Amino acid sequence: MGAALRTDLAVPDGEFDFTWVDFRTIAKLVHGEAGIVLPESKAALVYSRLSKRLRELRLSSFSDYCGLIDDSADERQVLIAAMTTNVTRFFRESHHFEHLRHSVYPVLIDKARQGVRIRLWSAACSSGEEPYSIALSLLHAMPDATDHDILILASDLDPNMIAIGQAGIYPASRLEDIPPHFRKGAIEGTGDRFRFTERVRRLVRFRHLNLLREWPIHGSFHVIFCRNVMIYFDQPTQDAIWPRFANVMVPGGHLYIGHSERLVTDGFSLVSQTAYRRSGL
Repeated sequence: MGAALRTDLAVPDGEFDFTWVDFRTIAKLVHGEAGIVLPESKAALVYSRLSKRLRELRLSSFSDYCGLIDDSADERQVLIAAMTTNVTRFFRESHHFEHLRHSVYPVLIDKARQGVRIRLWSAACSSGEEPYSIALSLLHAMPDATDHDILILASDLDPNMIAIGQAGIYPASRLEDIPPHFRKGAIEGTGDRFRFTERVRRLVRFRHLNLLREWPIHGSFHVIFCRNVMIYFDQPTQDAIWPRFANVMVPGGHLYIGHSERLVTDGFSLVSQTAYRRSGL
């Protein structure tokens, strides 16, 4: 027997009718579409994030909204975007970029100069800070990177985040997260916003991608960043996704995960703090 449905859900301001039936309908859809787990402790968060949308749609209850998402694929995408947490910054978890610089880039640069196709992937890239950090660190190590067959795939579930990343425009306050030696020749603009130069943007390709669905990927990756994503998935979903990363990596490729995440799958060995190497030569 499943847990009894409650109908006495307290809402923050009482503006919209919101019941446990509504919450569980939304939570089930979000889990099915995106793998994100929403325990009942997140009910207030769901209410808060969706209230603005209900106002925009001029709906009076979450029951009405549940009817809408049941019929509209476009609205389901809006829902998933609203439930996605986009906390990021440039050079977050800097130890990963130190490991890239010392242990990974020298080998990749040598391969690239020999004509090898080099691919890196920022999975769940949010608004682009992570893939641009990868690009900046790569250009610092290899100033002529754009002259070789090197590309960084940046993918995310939220098309709104993809649009921000594609534009490559950020508030000037974010500059303080970028070490000064990475900024030369990479930043343009003044005032309250800056943009990455075409040289930087050329290295990154943004794509909408749901990690739970088919990955339209050709070839293999030398580096994959998938950080602070798995914490939102249940264990069966994690167990299904980790091996898929292994299957699209070259032997000896590197996988970087979040500081609070744990990789439990065959085919990887720990080589540094939350950095793993794919088995093989």
